[in-house]
Amino acid sequence: MILNKLSIDGKKNSLELTDKIFTSKINRKLISEILYKNIANFKGRKAKTKQKNEIVGSTSKIYAQKGTGNARHASRKAPIFVGGGVAHGPKGQNSYKIRKLNKKEKKLGLASIISDKNNNKDLIIFEDFSKEIKKTKEMFALLKKNNATNSTIILDKTSNEKVGRSLKNIPDIKVCDTANISLYDLIKYKKVIFTETSIKELEKRY
Repeated sequence: MILNKLSIDGKKNSLELTDKIFTSKINRKLISEILYKNIANFKGRKAKTKQKNEIVGSTSKIYAQKGTGNARHASRKAPIFVGGGVAHGPKGQNSYKIRKLNKKEKKLGLASIISDKNNNKDLIIFEDFSKEIKKTKEMFALLKKNNATNSTIILDKTSNEKVGRSLKNIPDIKVCDTANISLYDLIKYKKVIFTETSIKELEKRY
């Protein structure tokens, strides 16, 4: 597949890449599952109530089983009593299962998301940054020129050394490398930006 790559000056050149990542079938159900799992893992689970077994106190039976005319009860720890445990209450952070994506889901999800971005013209490929950009203002102007002020940027090692610092203070920009691509971030941000080397690294990984 032939895609355009942009230079800092805005000049377009062609770049040949494999079709697998950029023209794959878009699996909406899988993308939805990726979002669900990520949001479920990010959600705070801080509410905690004491269960019956966590209440401190006597476990002795409060009165005889028979002969009192009252309902049968065990200890004062039962949820029916004030000061007893809470039945079916929230159990805190550690009681919730972490939802994970397997390797196949990650591969297919990545291809689906990037193909979708490519179809919507939200995929940008820059030439590797050989010139150092120190000023945030200069980097922001480059992103604004390409309508990419809300984007996740996947940099190769050399490009990160050249422009990584100038991207740090720009809001709505997430920077990472090919080894740490978050599928959630690819969905969250409108644009996805690669450098020429990083997109080729991704091809090899795929």
